[in-house]
Amino acid sequence: MSGVTHSGTTAHPVPLVVLDMAGTTVADDGLVERAFAAALPGHDARQLDHVRATMGASKIAVFRQLCDGDEERAHQANTAFERAYAELVAAGHCAPLPGAEDTVRRLRAEGRTVVLTTGFARDTQDRILAALGWQRLADLTLCPADAGRGRPHPDLVLTALLRTRAADDVRHVAVCGDTASDITCGRRAGAGVVAGVLTGAHDAPTLRAAGATHVLRTVAELPELLRREA
Repeated sequence: MSGVTHSGTTAHPVPLVVLDMAGTTVADDGLVERAFAAALPGHDARQLDHVRATMGASKIAVFRQLCDGDEERAHQANTAFERAYAELVAAGHCAPLPGAEDTVRRLRAEGRTVVLTTGFARDTQDRILAALGWQRLADLTLCPADAGRGRPHPDLVLTALLRTRAADDVRHVAVCGDTASDITCGRRAGAGVVAGVLTGAHDAPTLRAAGATHVLRTVAELPELLRREA
C-alpha cells in the first residue's frame, strides 16, 4: 500500500498510531509455531522457546539466530516458514481479533493516521490483508523490508512517521503490540504511548518489563486510552 502524505499534524496530541498485526489485530492461534515447526523439522525445545521469546521480531532475524549465523540456511528456513504460514492463511486459518477492524476505522474516523506493521515478509503480509479484506483498512502497511530492520529495532515506527508525515514529533506517536519486541521497538523509537495488549504472545509482566507505558486487554481499548491522553 502506498504511503499517505500529510503536510502537517492534526489537532490530536497522538495523530499517528502504529499497530502490530498477528496477536494484536489479527488472531494468531498458534500459526507462527506451526509454521516454525514446518520450517525447522526436528527442532528442539530451546529453539521453540527462542521463537516464543522473539515473537513479533523480524522472522529472518530470528532464523539467523536459530541457524547460528548460517545465512543460506536461515534464508531457506525463512522461505519455508513464510510458505507454511501462507498455506495456513490460504486454508482459512486467519481471522481478525474481536474489535480490531472497528478500532482501526474508529481511529481513522477521529482523524488519526493508522499504520499496520508486521515481522513477516511483504508477500505474507499481503496474503493476510487479502484474506481479511483489509487492503484499504489502514493508511499504510509496513514490513521489515520497507524499513531496513524489523522489530525490536525502531525502524518500523520511524518509517511510519517518515512515510506518513502525520506527526512532527515521535513523542506524538502511539505504538500497540502484543510482544516484548513490539514494546522495545516503540520505546527505542521514542513513541509517547507504547501499549501492550494481552491477546497475543506475551503476558502483562513481560510487556511491562519491556517498558510498556500501558497494558490493555485488547486493542479495542486503545481509542479510549488515546482520548484520555488528550
